Amino acid sequence: MTAKKSLETFLSMVKEIHDLGCAEELLAWDQQTFMPPKGAEARASQMAVLAGVRHDRLAGDRMAELLAALDESEKGGLDPDARVNVREVRRLHERARKVPAELVRELAKLQSLGQNAWVRARKESDFPSFAPWLEKILAVKRRIADAIGYEGSRYDAFLDEFEPGATTAEIASLFGELKKALVPFAGRILEAARLASIEPIRGTYPIPEQEKLARRLARMIGYDFEAGRIDVSAHPFTTGYLHDVRFTNRYDENDLTVGIFGALHEGGHALYQQGFDPAHEGTPRGDWVSLGIHESQSRLWENMVGRSRAFWEHALPLLKESFPDAAGLTLDAWHRNVNRVEASLIRVEADEVTYNLHILLRFEIEVDLVEGRIEVADLPAIWNEKMRASLGIEPPDDARGVLQDIHWSAGLLGYFPTYTLGNLYAAQLYRAAARAIPDLEGCLRRGEFGSLLDWLRRTIHRRGRTYRAGELVRVVTGEPLRPSYFMDYLEEKYGALYPE
Repeated sequence: MTAKKSLETFLSMVKEIHDLGCAEELLAWDQQTFMPPKGAEARASQMAVLAGVRHDRLAGDRMAELLAALDESEKGGLDPDARVNVREVRRLHERARKVPAELVRELAKLQSLGQNAWVRARKESDFPSFAPWLEKILAVKRRIADAIGYEGSRYDAFLDEFEPGATTAEIASLFGELKKALVPFAGRILEAARLASIEPIRGTYPIPEQEKLARRLARMIGYDFEAGRIDVSAHPFTTGYLHDVRFTNRYDENDLTVGIFGALHEGGHALYQQGFDPAHEGTPRGDWVSLGIHESQSRLWENMVGRSRAFWEHALPLLKESFPDAAGLTLDAWHRNVNRVEASLIRVEADEVTYNLHILLRFEIEVDLVEGRIEVADLPAIWNEKMRASLGIEPPDDARGVLQDIHWSAGLLGYFPTYTLGNLYAAQLYRAAARAIPDLEGCLRRGEFGSLLDWLRRTIHRRGRTYRAGELVRVVTGEPLRPSYFMDYLEEKYGALYPE
């Protein structure tokens, strides 16, 4: 077979594997939005079959043969895009080849059933009913990690799935640097916020009108509804690829911020997915780099843009159009409201100052759980103790404590650190964007978001996996990832909102 024919066959297989993954994602989206409860068992079986087929194609001998042939071709010179695809598929192939197909199918089934068990358990604040499912998921994930192998911590194998190349030791060091600066800063701002006593703005806001506003804001920042849709789920998420990118949201009838910032957050994820280079559709060259970079896009739009005063100079009149009862709301009052700082129980509703404390807690728990230093049955007590230590509050029930996140029920151990990485990436990228777009604040004030989106398309989205996450940040910003940019951002913004 010629080098050209090997590459064509390889790309055809890669795109087929990609399509199988998209089908899995679509079934998962349906499971969390419209699937009737009695469909859970059948859906689990469907997901397991698809996951098994996809795994077999990726790990199979045919893919091994093609990669070997392309390794030979590479010596003669593949183009840069082809080299990216070979590099990334080889990494995934070698990882998948080490994992028995029966484990992949077993995990897919447990993920589907476990998520349904979690929904029920959270609704009833009943951790013991969910614990057996988490035990099963954790056992399979450990077996997969051991099959893949690792040099340091077993958690490394979990991290690599979401943040390729990252290690537990590196993340722990980076988070340690952040924690050293963040803990005293958060303590100072929390005390200043307590003294300021800024009450949240609440009222009665009909959900249908909130949904309309969420769609309007998403469209305003560039989300293409011809290539997506917004629905409702227990835990907001984004799924899909390029021409079909869907996200979900949730709403609180008495608090507008839940739906607004959910839409901006998931809208940021969706803009990334819609922004891949169509010329590389279905290949790693046209896909997301890491979940840390993915999260940087959502946090950038939600926080750096969406919680800025400049954004609300444009968007507050739109809010008032949707809710005439808010006609008397001032820009100052609303800006303070959306940047109000307080120790809170729920991660997804936490402010920018305290959010990463929630992630540091989860990272520490996950590493200990994976390494067997703590048991599943002890999670509620350990969770509550760490909440007291880091934020000075304790969940009154497990629904607002250890059961609040969907991740463990979905087998997504190793995912949580990417949220804090996303915040750090976002701050550094946004600083670079401000240098590249001198009138960025003016653009936000005028409701002109195209310049920022175009910059992100050029520098992040369309580059796909050309670079790994750390290298991409260095290429775009000229520096490696530094927590100091995030702390500078917090100090500049919240130091002004809550002066000593």
